[in-house]
Amino acid sequence: MQAHIPQKTPCPVEVQAGQSYYWCSCGLSKSQPFCDGAHKDSGFSPVKYVATATKTVYFCGCKHSVNQPLCDGAHAKL
Repeated sequence: MQAHIPQKTPCPVEVQAGQSYYWCSCGLSKSQPFCDGAHKDSGFSPVKYVATATKTVYFCGCKHSVNQPLCDGAHAKL
């Protein structure tokens, strides 16, 4: 099963050191790039990301990154 592609660009997010974030892997969440539970019964699960520093990170918006949950440029090949 393939994930829905909500957007073909990364999602910049200012994260806080020590905080946990749950990235949506199915692409169905209305709270992109984060999980809102829309994956229920889909076979997908959120991916936990723990920020090591307070900074801007780029979460994958296309759901095809090999480096999930972060963008690796995979959207350029879709």
